[in-house]
Amino acid sequence: MPTKHEQILAYIDGLPVGEKISVRSIAKALLVSEGTAYRAIKDAENKGYVSTIERVGTIRIEKKKKENIEKLTFAEIVNIIDGQVLGGRTGLHKTLTKFVIGAMRIEAMMRYTGAGNLLIIGNRTKAHEEALKAGAAVLITGGFDTDDEVKQLADRLELPIISTTYDTFTVATMINRAIYDQLIKKEILLVEDILTPYEDTALLFDKSTIEDWIKLNQHTTHSRFPVVDSSNKVVGVVTSKDILGQTKDSKIEQVMTKHPISVQPTTSVASAAHVMIWEGIEMLPVIDEQGKLLGIISRQDVLKALQMSQRQPQVGETIDDTVTKQLQLISSEGEAPIFQFDVTPQMVNNIGTISNGVFTTIITETANRTLRMLKKGDLVVENMTVYHLKPVQMESTLLVKPHVLDVGRKFGKVDVELYKDQLLVGKAMLMCQLIDRH
Repeated sequence: MPTKHEQILAYIDGLPVGEKISVRSIAKALLVSEGTAYRAIKDAENKGYVSTIERVGTIRIEKKKKENIEKLTFAEIVNIIDGQVLGGRTGLHKTLTKFVIGAMRIEAMMRYTGAGNLLIIGNRTKAHEEALKAGAAVLITGGFDTDDEVKQLADRLELPIISTTYDTFTVATMINRAIYDQLIKKEILLVEDILTPYEDTALLFDKSTIEDWIKLNQHTTHSRFPVVDSSNKVVGVVTSKDILGQTKDSKIEQVMTKHPISVQPTTSVASAAHVMIWEGIEMLPVIDEQGKLLGIISRQDVLKALQMSQRQPQVGETIDDTVTKQLQLISSEGEAPIFQFDVTPQMVNNIGTISNGVFTTIITETANRTLRMLKKGDLVVENMTVYHLKPVQMESTLLVKPHVLDVGRKFGKVDVELYKDQLLVGKAMLMCQLIDRH
């Protein structure tokens, strides 16, 4: 039996795109308290089912798929620019394909404006009207209004006409930044991207027996299975080690590992990999907020995903990418490699010296690359001690010299020294966990 929270989410999911909802209407429709309805609506907003817009309300929107994450809805544009909706509210759920800045004559402007576009323009009423007729939404900068006839046309065509107090340049920058942030989010691999779904997951119930485990093992050749109860909640994990010395009629609930470590779909793959290494786990159950099984991920799934992500071209560049791109290998002769790093102006703090975050990133990336030369695989920094010996000015060139002190199957120790003009400016000692690919 689904909980009230789950029932409300299912109800919202079933609403048509563009439908307006409220706490009171949900509470009345499903006979629940307003507090329960409020919590469910907030959860639905986090999941991308609805969007709350100031002075408009909460509306059902189309949940964006991962591959379309770089596209924004007009509702999101309103929130990004602190806009006011003048007309066409029923079209706020629609997706923006591109934005056009109207800084030319109307005839020329219309050549670049089409359906699904957003025309960013000032107080040019005729241009507002022509853009709506071409199927584009309108964003009026400078806090200007438009004619009532244009607002009525927007309502009739279900195309939003939005006003903002920001100027055109600021608005374009804000929208670009939002799209760029979305692209970076797209690159971050989540557990939901690689999990084996519930339909394909081999599992056992708490009332199953060892004989059921043997049959499932022979059928799938797997040795680790999640264990669920009658309501599909994960209650344990059973492996081949757990059943050693047990009779075939023994219950799984008596031998399984209870309260297993699990992850949620929104957990990053890197975080899941860290848990797997630290705990020595080969398989993790994936659960929802209620603890119900959604699928599983294996160590092989995680390693394959991490390998693939390293080969993918970057779509949006993070701050980490900007820093690591400056680290170049200049010598690999002899026992240890030598790297060179150029300190650019955006990498310094308010007093003009290299920031702590950049300094730490240089050290961890150097250790990462050095250990990769010796041992194939991925690694996670477990412990790091950093010494700042001398200030490093902007536009300095640093030589980074790593020394591998010890490397084993699961751990590696690296000493990293940073020099400027043969003067030691920083030093660090790192302990890293290594991910075994086998």
